[in-house]
Amino acid sequence: QVQVVESGGGLVQPGGSLRLSCAASGMIFSINTMGWYRQAPGKERELVAYITSTGSANYVDSVKGRFTISRDNAKNTVYLQMNSLKPEDTAVYYCNAAISTLEAPNRDLKVWGQGTLVTVSS
Repeated sequence: QVQVVESGGGLVQPGGSLRLSCAASGMIFSINTMGWYRQAPGKERELVAYITSTGSANYVDSVKGRFTISRDNAKNTVYLQMNSLKPEDTAVYYCNAAISTLEAPNRDLKVWGQGTLVTVSS
């Protein structure tokens, strides 16, 4: 079994910053792409950013220049540094990781976290 657990959400004023973390654990063989999604009230879940195992990062246009995704492969952890936050960034943020296990090293599982709430409000 493998799992990912997010942390770091909370309430922040517009213009502020937050750093989200997502740690993977369990019988991990390797972790490939890791990403962050978000779902605002009444909206569909959207991809915010993702980073490959070699460190190549991509972002949705609405967060480019404000958010930075990074990963620490030694800690099986991905981060999302969010700066210049806006009210429209308010959402539940979910971590997703493509993980292969010791039992099935040639097959990636898409593992989702439980989500962490980010609220941007004055």
